[in-house]
Amino acid sequence: MTTPFSPPYRLRLLNDYEVVVAGLRTMLAPYQDRVRIVETDVGTTGHRTADLTLYDTFGLTQADGCEIDEVLRDPEAGHVVIYSWNMQADLIQTALNKGCRGYIDKSMGAGVLVECLEAIGAGEVLVSDTAEIIAPAEAVGVPPTAADPALARGTWPGQAEGLTAREAEIVALITRGLTNAEIATRSYITINSLKSCIRSAYRKMGVERRSQAVRWGMEHGMVPPRREKIAQ
Repeated sequence: MTTPFSPPYRLRLLNDYEVVVAGLRTMLAPYQDRVRIVETDVGTTGHRTADLTLYDTFGLTQADGCEIDEVLRDPEAGHVVIYSWNMQADLIQTALNKGCRGYIDKSMGAGVLVECLEAIGAGEVLVSDTAEIIAPAEAVGVPPTAADPALARGTWPGQAEGLTAREAEIVALITRGLTNAEIATRSYITINSLKSCIRSAYRKMGVERRSQAVRWGMEHGMVPPRREKIAQ
């Protein structure tokens, strides 16, 4: 256990997409007496000292990529926590080996996320799907507004058009120029699963070809404002 910080914990939200960061801010607003957001400068490594940095992997490299290394080197980051849909054991272990203090499943509601952040801020190393602190919303005092599914898990580009979070992330990577093989590797899914997800997304988007999908993505916020090319 590391030296604990003192609540309310100063939290930095880290992602390149404004809609993702805005969704996280809205999602955590009912808990500002427990976690206080001090940095939401999209696409930067931060400017204010934080106790915790929540690294949302949407559109970014996973815990095994170089982007997280840069975050971990930031002396103002505090404890770095991965927030991801990808809960593969090897990714989790890689994150912990690199020095991340937590790995949280994005399917968790806002109340559970805050409970996890508090535990990490207090000095624990925590993986959300194995944590004993995880409990039903009513057991951890979740405010009524945070029990709303629309607020509990944030937002993402393309959500209003019907894309799931997974579909949106894949479309974002297509828009940013990655091949299917690169996307499958990056997302830790098979090529067949990827193609199925792409077909589903294309139906919702009303497109048939990759070039159309790229244009749709550019028109619907799939390219973050501060980064034209994805980090390799």
